[in-house]
Amino acid sequence: MTQEKHDIILKAEKLNKYFRDPVIFHVLKDVSLEIKRGEFVSIMGKSGCGKSTLLYILSTMDTDYEGNLYLNDRLLNGQSGDELARIRNEHIGFIFQFHYLLPEFTVLQNVMLPALKLGLRSRAQIEADALEKLRLLDIADQAHKLASRISGGQKQRVSIARALINNPDIIMADEPTGNLDSKNSDNVFQILRDLSHHANLSLLVVTHDEDFAKRTDRVITMEDGRIV
Repeated sequence: MTQEKHDIILKAEKLNKYFRDPVIFHVLKDVSLEIKRGEFVSIMGKSGCGKSTLLYILSTMDTDYEGNLYLNDRLLNGQSGDELARIRNEHIGFIFQFHYLLPEFTVLQNVMLPALKLGLRSRAQIEADALEKLRLLDIADQAHKLASRISGGQKQRVSIARALINNPDIIMADEPTGNLDSKNSDNVFQILRDLSHHANLSLLVVTHDEDFAKRTDRVITMEDGRIV
């Protein structure tokens, strides 16, 4: 049975988050949301509104919260750290403001790393797939260069290829255009939109960039720890 675009990939119910040191601070207040398959969603809000905190919970990297979190209808809270790490690597791709490429590795090696860690395919299959992802992002000609030797815009494309290598259900991005000029920001947006519309991939992006956000399918606005 094929999955419809309207399938819900990610669902959060009444998420609450507290920082307890040095004093108790209620960061997220009853946050509920759903992300559908193939939907390109942005989260906006002023600094300190809780959007990055929310992204870390949705990505399973932060497990200290109240409420329920589901990925593909599977309840995630209560899972062990090892199981969450496996789910993250297999089902969620990450793109950060700082690309976190390993400078001493080649572009190709950086893209291959998450798939080698997951270990579901042979090295030859992973390498072929990594090259295909780099071709998709029009950067295959840089595959054998050290990651330290390519431009900022190219590095962000490599980080997108790395996020795609395990064919995730959803990609989460934290300020993916924050360090890029307007031309490269637009390139990254077009790449992400194409992935959403043509590969039916779900995307959830935290951004300060209003121009970027208003071109996504839906904008979630946060204020004082709530969705408004």
